[in-house]
Amino acid sequence: MKRILISCGGTGGHLAPGIALAEGLISRGHDCRLLISEKKVDRRLIEKYPHLTFVPVAGAPFSSRPALLASFIRNQFRGLLGAVRLVRAFSPHLVVGFGGFSTLGIALAAYLLRVPLVLHEANRVPGRATRVLRPLARRIYLPVGVRLSKVSPDTVRHFGCPVRREIRRLPVKSSRLALGIEPGGKVLAVLGGSQGAAVLNAWVRENFKLLAREGIHVYCVTGMDKENTGTVQLWSSDGQPVTAHFVSFTDRVSELLSAADLAVTRAGAGTINELIRCRVPSILVPYPYAADNHQEANAAFVERQGGGIVVKQDYLNALYGEVLDTIFNDWLLKTFRNNLQGMDRADCLRRIMDDLEGLSEDDPGAAVEPPVAERPSHV
Repeated sequence: MKRILISCGGTGGHLAPGIALAEGLISRGHDCRLLISEKKVDRRLIEKYPHLTFVPVAGAPFSSRPALLASFIRNQFRGLLGAVRLVRAFSPHLVVGFGGFSTLGIALAAYLLRVPLVLHEANRVPGRATRVLRPLARRIYLPVGVRLSKVSPDTVRHFGCPVRREIRRLPVKSSRLALGIEPGGKVLAVLGGSQGAAVLNAWVRENFKLLAREGIHVYCVTGMDKENTGTVQLWSSDGQPVTAHFVSFTDRVSELLSAADLAVTRAGAGTINELIRCRVPSILVPYPYAADNHQEANAAFVERQGGGIVVKQDYLNALYGEVLDTIFNDWLLKTFRNNLQGMDRADCLRRIMDDLEGLSEDDPGAAVEPPVAERPSHV
């Protein structure tokens, strides 16, 4: 049995793959602790996993603004002290970081106390934490085709992003009934990521009359503290009831994605990997202020692979037409689903766990990955 610390707090895109990894490792007999942030979104996401051990740690996102920079430094120092205490108490064989501001303290503590550090990057553009910490890492997992400068090729593996075991394609009819959606008609899922997206929520409210006229039901996950929740019912042009459900949060992701014919979403890596696993065609609206514009890179990759369409936030006036053109085109939806199936790296969790077990046995040659024939992007 190995003891492994997994740092995965701050956003659903970090926390969800951390949970997937922890559950896989525990099923193999290992002992895991998951380090999360003190943010409300983390507390809400972990409620479904009482069998896992979560440890909140101090931290704050980086900002160059003087007041916020001071908070960043103060909280990161607190996080580092807490991480050192935790590493000494738990004596882990490995520390795994999924990026974000909460990874910095535990990564530095691992380095100072000589515990091997592993980094996982899910986005097509590696984030600041991955770039800063790369010299300290024994192993770095990157998406297929992504390269990271100033890192030995022996350090990198292209295994993909682990997806929680409960995220899978379910029968459409039972999924709709579970969510209170009428079994007939088309269903559009709108998701703004774990933080929500006010512009997508507003787009639904402004366009639902038009969508309802076409018989399109909507299920919109607004994000906590973003919008009022509830259900709106209208009627289609042929007199059938059509509903729009607004919920602040859902832990029934498989049901929602399986119920949907099409999704309109942000382009965070976690959301994209869940869309791929559930074979849901999407119209991706990248968050334009994401660090290093990584969501645009994520969305462009999905579009190149034929799994969806990209509409930039500046062109939301075109979104309604794109939804109509896509959701009623059964041939196009089927093509997208077939392409998404080809994008699914379903064995990625097993490969990461095999590799981590090799690293914990101090085997630098564990799980050597053959080169992938794909045009790389560089950071």
